[in-house]
Amino acid sequence: VQLQASGGGLVQAGGSLRLSCAASGRTFSSLSMGWFRQAPGKERECVAVISRADPIYYVDSVKGRFTISRENDKNTVYLQMNSLKPEDTAVYYCAARVGSSYNTDDWYPYWGRGTQVTVSS
Repeated sequence: VQLQASGGGLVQAGGSLRLSCAASGRTFSSLSMGWFRQAPGKERECVAVISRADPIYYVDSVKGRFTISRENDKNTVYLQMNSLKPEDTAVYYCAARVGSSYNTDDWYPYWGRGTQVTVSS
């Protein structure tokens, strides 16, 4: 599975960004997808997970602000990020696995390159 993330950038606090992750190499509908992020000096954390159909997990710090979704006919998963805060600044990664969904990175064998999100105060 190959994953290509895009959509990062620099935004002011309170702004919005939408990340996209295009997948190839495997039937997309068979994949559980996750968005993870890693800020400087911090461990990578799971931000959101979507099963083959529905969102199943958000980290507490993004609930109500971020939305994960997918379009199986476009082989793409999205992360809509609203009301962004400086503490959301990180490199964001999409990840995939076949089958059941989990919210820890060690379950995901397939990773895209990260996309930088920077939120200025």
